[in-house]
Amino acid sequence: MSNPTTSKANKTAISPTREENYPEWYQQVVRAADLAETSPVRGCMVIKPWGYAIWENIQRVMDKMFKDTGHKNAYFPLFIPMSYLEKEAQHVEGFAKECAVVTHSKLEAGPDGKLIPASPLEEPLIVRPTSETIIGESFSRWIQSYRDLPLLINQWANVVRMEMRTRLFLRTTEFLWQEGHTAHATQEEAMEESLRMLGVYADFAINYMAMPVLQGEKTESERFPGADRTFCIEAMMQDKKALQAGTSHFLGQNFSKSSNIKFLDADGQEKFAWTTSWGTSTRLIGGLIMTHSDDDGLIIPPRLAPTHVVIIPVLHKEESRTQVLDYCEKLKKDLRNINFAGRLLEVEIDARDLRGGDKMWHWIKRGAPMILEIGPRDIAENSVFLTRRDKSVKEKSAQKRTEFLATVAKQLQEMQDNLLNRALAFREANTVKIDTKEDFYKFFEGENSGFAYAHWNGSAEVEEKIKADLKVTIRCIPFDGDKEPGKCVITGEPSKQRVYFAKSY
Repeated sequence: MSNPTTSKANKTAISPTREENYPEWYQQVVRAADLAETSPVRGCMVIKPWGYAIWENIQRVMDKMFKDTGHKNAYFPLFIPMSYLEKEAQHVEGFAKECAVVTHSKLEAGPDGKLIPASPLEEPLIVRPTSETIIGESFSRWIQSYRDLPLLINQWANVVRMEMRTRLFLRTTEFLWQEGHTAHATQEEAMEESLRMLGVYADFAINYMAMPVLQGEKTESERFPGADRTFCIEAMMQDKKALQAGTSHFLGQNFSKSSNIKFLDADGQEKFAWTTSWGTSTRLIGGLIMTHSDDDGLIIPPRLAPTHVVIIPVLHKEESRTQVLDYCEKLKKDLRNINFAGRLLEVEIDARDLRGGDKMWHWIKRGAPMILEIGPRDIAENSVFLTRRDKSVKEKSAQKRTEFLATVAKQLQEMQDNLLNRALAFREANTVKIDTKEDFYKFFEGENSGFAYAHWNGSAEVEEKIKADLKVTIRCIPFDGDKEPGKCVITGEPSKQRVYFAKSY
């Protein structure tokens, strides 16, 4: 790919553009931002330092949110006995096709000298696709009395699901995530927990990722295998497709019965616990990329940025080199004492022996929120030359050093707000109320997408038809939706409320 600093013909850093080929644009943004790469293991990825730093910031914020709501972290085995999965019929049916299975315990040399599996296991082990069953086994031993409840646990881990079609961050065979698992004495408490944690996810998506989301419930056909009810947050990407960004499941007593999670209540009666589970994953990074990035590369909301401010010293002349570097170091020190959104600013000086334009485009493509260019002229005027990643790369501003230091946190928050408002305006512009089947099919014809807000009669047959015809699914039955009754957009039959339809990842 040509570098825009050396090629007048190429007007953007990323080729193709979003308009030309959105899926390939996404792959090129991941590559140009140096976030991740494919691994020798089919369907898996290597998350590189810049990408992993974003994940660490996601972890840091969400981990505090979980602990602030009373949860504690634990860790459970990667391997799950196959018999555990078989305990809950819907669960095993839902995950069977995605399971990776370990059948042998060691390797030995074969007749041709190549290694072959040896020593078959007495029982095959499943590499966890999710941990309800293995955590349920622990809960059955940890919970004896109502005094042991509620039990609120979170796990940061990796999971494996054997995907056929993979895409970095969005869908990979192995991915990183957190999974919350809780047990409660009453149905009401468990339901409250399911909705509380969905609210935590929505809070994080909106206030940290600057990604507006819809909150609602999944239809029966879209529920988590074994759950009574599944709740979700759904976001719109720049190609107008939906991304499921997080789910929270009210499991009822299904898993407590299959795992024998019982307790004695205050009256000495033995009862089954009510359980929940909820999770988000490295898919959030894919959502961040597709919500905000442009044709020049990644854009990271400041609250999740690994580095808030990058300083590029302009070192054209050797005689001014020491002066410029000293000025940059002092500025870095001052900036690193400034608090933004509960975190001291992360600042990096890029003094590599490269052309200034190459360094500038390196950081633009990586999505650093603020880039400062500082040379002898800026020092003489006691100022900085600022590029903000929420604005055009051609739009730069000179700011006095004292003014910049006094307002940098405010400017970063302004960037955060701009990204959220831009994404919200995009979603609203591409969400349409639809009342006829003809308009519905026209809205989704070909590669067209967006959110169709329309009535649905509640039948799985409608879901199957639009999925087969248009690759469209019901993304959620919204909490804060239009509850006025109407007619199903496909069948004309009575409908209780409108739901959101979209193509999705």
